[in-house]
Amino acid sequence: MNPPRPVGSGEVRELSAVPAALSIRGLTVVYQGTPALWDVDYDVPGRTLSAVIGPNGAGKTTLLRSVLGLVPRLAGTVRVHGRDARRSRGDIAYVPQHNSVDWDFPASALDVVAMGLYRRIGWCRPVRRRHREAARAHLDRMGMADFAGRQIGQLSGGQRQRVFLARALAQDARLYLMDEPFAGIDAATERVIVEVMNELREAGAAVVCVHHDLQTVGEYFGHALVLNVRPVAVGDVDEALTESVLQAAYGGRLAAPEIRAAIGGI
Repeated sequence: MNPPRPVGSGEVRELSAVPAALSIRGLTVVYQGTPALWDVDYDVPGRTLSAVIGPNGAGKTTLLRSVLGLVPRLAGTVRVHGRDARRSRGDIAYVPQHNSVDWDFPASALDVVAMGLYRRIGWCRPVRRRHREAARAHLDRMGMADFAGRQIGQLSGGQRQRVFLARALAQDARLYLMDEPFAGIDAATERVIVEVMNELREAGAAVVCVHHDLQTVGEYFGHALVLNVRPVAVGDVDEALTESVLQAAYGGRLAAPEIRAAIGGI
């Protein structure tokens, strides 16, 4: 097991011969003079489901967006399977947070999934019949084929999440970044997402997921980053999620029953 690494430990880890699926070193992001992330080190092994947890404002979404190059870094490096993340965009698929999507955009569920095929289609080239058939197959995998022609804003929360997961699957990536995919969805969709994440892991991909439900971290994930602007702990879930770590990350905002439920779920 990989022991959790607390902030400021100064630990130097032995480098594995196999590059991590995601390797972040010294990542710092500042918004208007306020640190959103500060000196973050984070390694995600291959074939791993890794949860990013922490309080509101901890920088969880910023972390994912930094990997994607959507927010500027003040300092630090991000590597995906040993290569600079800026040269590895084709290896990364992204499921955005619900509130970051324009649900009024005039696109159907099929159009959204087809966007995941643009690397194969080519920019400014037409979406051909074979591409639409491939997109429909991914919708069908998520149980959404019957909604292919429906505008995305007319779908329920769970249906929207299935569509965006289908788009991520269409990218056939090696690293999947998911920003609170379980927020605002029904139990059936949650089961589908967990099943798909495990299928991706078994196929050799890694999944990094911003997650808000502490009670299910141990059930769904094997690895975790506990974050509050800086890393509080990184490692296997059963060692990273301890009472002292959670208290340090959440600043005493977690009640004792919540901590016991989180630790008891591991």
